[in-house]
Amino acid sequence: MVDPDTLSTPDTATTDTAAQAQPEAGSGRRGRGAAARRAQRSGGGPGVSMPFITRKLAAYEVLDEEGLSLIERNADTVLEEIGIEFRDDQEALAMWRDAGADVKGERVRFPKGLCRELLKTAPEVFTQHARNPARSVQIGGKATVFAPVYGPPFVRDLDGERRYATIEDFRNFVKLAYMAPSLHHSGGTVCEPVDVPVNKRHFDMVYSHIKYSDKPFMGSVTAPERAEDTIEMCKLLFGAEFVDQNCVTLNLINANSPMVFDETMVGALKVYARNNQACVVSPFILAGAMSPVTVTGTLTQILAEVLAGAAFTQLVRPGAPVLFGTFAASISMQSGAPTFGTPEPALVSYGAAQLARRLKIPFRTGGSLCGSKVPDAQAAHESASTINMTLLAGTNFALHSAGWLEGGLVSSYEKFMIDVDQLGMQQRFAEGVDLSETGQAMDAIAEVGPGNHYLGCAHTQANFQQAFYRSALADNNSYEQWLAEGEKRVEERARALCRSWLESYTAPELDPAIDEALIEFITTRKDSMPDAFT
Repeated sequence: MVDPDTLSTPDTATTDTAAQAQPEAGSGRRGRGAAARRAQRSGGGPGVSMPFITRKLAAYEVLDEEGLSLIERNADTVLEEIGIEFRDDQEALAMWRDAGADVKGERVRFPKGLCRELLKTAPEVFTQHARNPARSVQIGGKATVFAPVYGPPFVRDLDGERRYATIEDFRNFVKLAYMAPSLHHSGGTVCEPVDVPVNKRHFDMVYSHIKYSDKPFMGSVTAPERAEDTIEMCKLLFGAEFVDQNCVTLNLINANSPMVFDETMVGALKVYARNNQACVVSPFILAGAMSPVTVTGTLTQILAEVLAGAAFTQLVRPGAPVLFGTFAASISMQSGAPTFGTPEPALVSYGAAQLARRLKIPFRTGGSLCGSKVPDAQAAHESASTINMTLLAGTNFALHSAGWLEGGLVSSYEKFMIDVDQLGMQQRFAEGVDLSETGQAMDAIAEVGPGNHYLGCAHTQANFQQAFYRSALADNNSYEQWLAEGEKRVEERARALCRSWLESYTAPELDPAIDEALIEFITTRKDSMPDAFT
């Protein structure tokens, strides 16, 4: 099975404080003027920067206290009696042994309560700083942060061709994520640029996030030394002392389910945790193949794996930020293929979110997931099912929120634009119900009275511009007008909008001295090793 979270292998003059990070490029991006107001209510234009979501809706919960306690007891049994393997990392095994765990070979068994006790030092809420302080995001609490697709080796381009991704595609998706108001994060491996050597492409990817966006980003996890390179580039961007004391990058640490953490993931985790950077500890689950076929059994295994991996970050450095992550999908029991938008993984994610809140650490799940090969009706309904669940579960960090296609094998330009439009709707939905005097609209009801209409009343005139979300892509005109405009499907409209965004892209300012230092570091490191494509 392919892990879409980690397809890449399983994937500077300095400033010392966030206040010294570069200012946002252009005051027009701060939401001023009529054009900005139009973009704000549509959520689809590149003229406005939406803040991360602060949810005003209660999280939807599927488990009661009895169910949660049952799963926690079962996970404790897994940890104590079955154990978790930490493979090919003697340092990690020694650290667990010193902490009081029972280590035999590479299998670690944990005394009841050990992992939970270690996790008490992990922050419940933290800030991931962006180089533009206005783009920094809160991770945890009532915050939801949308990030783009992660990991596909293929793209479906604007000519409709499915092909291997290139570094130019990577830069394009970074630019689109930067311009998208409803994406709060630049993400990580937005596609895998296979035209760059495997051992060197992480430099180009991290640099692209820094150069072409000023939103927060993710680091490389495909080898410990690549994680070290990410940290060094962050130090050139933010300053070494600031990086040591603040989170400036997230990284994705997948458990190799069932119940294994491999050398690559453990090595990257140690690098990031030692440098106080956030690890998203995420079991990658295809239920029925990598976990039991039942929701409760899958939740039990997920909790055990996360407890072991997340607690290990606190052994490495107490207080380092860590997220309870999960990627849960079902499989077809006929073919073995992953399936998306189905009810069982939604129940898993809802339950995992509750378990994360009980541990008092932030939670990652969901996105706009689908198994469709093109951005069609199947892609739409499967993605809608997963992104709705993502928000309602109370997810704090939502990877794969835009651009995912074909079970995570493809980053799609058209799907990216369609998803971004839907994310704007999610942002509006998360605001909940307005109970203010304006929201009550009693003056409008009194003015209109029985049998009249509201179109011309004072309340409507004062509030119509912000009253309803206005999609940038949906066609709600008459059939005749749709015919006259060329009978365009949503994919065609998304393609045109994508081209328009890329043509109008303007890079955020980056201190030339920092840019020069980054390029010098990258050049020196690349020159120190031969190219490798495996």
